[in-house]
Amino acid sequence: MRHLEITDISSSYGDQQVLRGVSLGADKGEVVSLIGPSGSGKSTLLRVLVGLTPPTAGEVFVAGERVDYSSNAALKALRNHMSIVFQQYNLFQNMNVLDNVTVSPVKVRKESRAGAEERARVLLEKVGMQDKEKAYPEELSGGQQQRVAIARALATKPEILLLDEVTSALDPERVNEVLDTIRSLTNEGITMVIVSHEMSFVREVSTRVAMMDEGRIVETGTPEQIFTSPTEERTRDFVSKILAHR
Repeated sequence: MRHLEITDISSSYGDQQVLRGVSLGADKGEVVSLIGPSGSGKSTLLRVLVGLTPPTAGEVFVAGERVDYSSNAALKALRNHMSIVFQQYNLFQNMNVLDNVTVSPVKVRKESRAGAEERARVLLEKVGMQDKEKAYPEELSGGQQQRVAIARALATKPEILLLDEVTSALDPERVNEVLDTIRSLTNEGITMVIVSHEMSFVREVSTRVAMMDEGRIVETGTPEQIFTSPTEERTRDFVSKILAHR
């Protein structure tokens, strides 16, 4: 079984069905990107995976173990394996950078403060923020805050990292510094599921790309297939419009 296996997942907000029988998998270390128009269910799928939005049907398996989303204990265990980074950085404004990165390992995972800080400094260096550990979020640019958010997500040592439009709230000149950070992670064996409208980036880093529309996966393939010879008309239409506006 794959590292991450999603089978027939559905989810609704009130009377509105957002996901309609989504099935997708990712092998260990694979980078799977979700593309598609706004409102197609991409971000909802990530929220379901990490346990923030309940599924109404279907199953998710992580490393062969079925996730019981109705169990708080199971969700806590899941978040030992999986982390998510949102488009909004959600840093604690009253904490400096080092404290933002260490708070979850210390408070939730009960790691020693010294050990958590040692790992945090390694991660901050990895994302190019080692000289900002005493700075507060208000003193940082959007790109810098997002890189801290990525370091914070990595501090819990996730096997699976979910990235939800992590550049969409950034000024254009800050986008590349975050994308460079993600590029550096693709060689570290972390399984990633990425939602992004940065098509050139998706094409570069992904091992597979899944096209979503109206809560369903329309087509899945290699980046080369999806961007140069998609088989589904909906995919062809979306890709042609996106590439025409690059």
